[in-house]
Formats: sequence, C-alpha cells, structure tokens
Amino acid sequence: MNEPAATALKKTNGFWTIVQMANLGFVIPAMGIPIAALVFAMLRGDLLPVNFVHVMTGALWTGIDLFMGIALGPALGGVDPAARAAIFKKLTPKLTFFMPVVAAVASTAGISLAMKMGILNFSDPRFIIALVIVAVLTVQGFGVLLPNEIRILRELLLDRPDVEKIGKLGMRNARLGGIQGLLQLAIIFVMAVLRF
Repeated sequence: MNEPAATALKKTNGFWTIVQMANLGFVIPAMGIPIAALVFAMLRGDLLPVNFVHVMTGALWTGIDLFMGIALGPALGGVDPAARAAIFKKLTPKLTFFMPVVAAVASTAGISLAMKMGILNFSDPRFIIALVIVAVLTVQGFGVLLPNEIRILRELLLDRPDVEKIGKLGMRNARLGGIQGLLQLAIIFVMAVLRF
C-alpha cells in the first residue's frame, strides 16, 4: 500500500488499524476467552467455576501489572527513546484490548463470588477496604492507563510519531502498572482475610 493510501486508512479507520496492530488472531481469543469463561461460569451457577475464573483472570491481571512495573519499566528506563517506542508500538495495542477485559472479568467474577458466598457486607470494614482498593484500581486503570494507551496509539498512527512522547507515556503506564500490581496484592490479602 502506498504512503497516501496508508495515511488515509489510518485517518478513516483508526480502530481497525489498531486491531490490525494488535493482530486479530490475538484480539479475538484475548477478549473472547475470558468473557466466554465468565459467561460459562455464571451459567453453571456453582462456586467452583466462578472462583476459577476470578482467580485466573485476577492472577493474569496482577502478574502482568507486576511484570510491567518491576521488570519492564526498569529495563526500559535505560533504553533510548526510539527503542522504547518500538517496544510500546508492539505491546500497547495488545494491552489495550486484553487488560480492560481481564480486569472487568476478574472484578465481575469477584463480585459474583462475594454475593454467592454471602460475604458482600457493606458494614464490614474489610469489605469497605476492598471496595476502596477496587475504586482506586478502576480510576487508575480506566482513567489514566487506558487513556495513556489511547494517546500512544494515536501517536503511533501519525505519519511521524513522536518517539519521545510514546516512550514517556509508555514508561508512565509501566510505573502505574507496578502500582496497580501492588494494590492488587493488597486486595488479595484483604480477600483472603474476608474469607476467614
């Protein structure tokens, strides 16, 4: 495809371009499997499948966030901006589709599990602490991380992307991912205490 045609495609159909950057073969299972697992678990009606979906998606969410903050962020801190931007160009489209789905499925399964177990108690301070942590995670995830990913993607779709800007936004997300991971460890502790 020649350059003007590629630019026209990016401007007229940015969403599809992002899907192509993420790879449709990745996007469909990355979004479909967690959602299908949640639907299956909810339809089954017993605790074990809902617990499994909650634990597995929570582990993915927490593990990826901790990896971003503890390993990837520091490793990329010493890399030149062009190389950093190249890494975020490959990583960001995938995370834009995968992370919100995994976070939403883990949260939905967790709330369903709490309701089924009868521990959804708004007068219990432990439950209130869990809700506050979830609120912070949600605001950070959907109010800061996701908008930064969209900014990175918009920059990548430009004819001359600003690699400095991409690198800075990507590093900000990597650091925030680490903070998210630590908050998720805190909520795991609170959930374990709520169960006993």
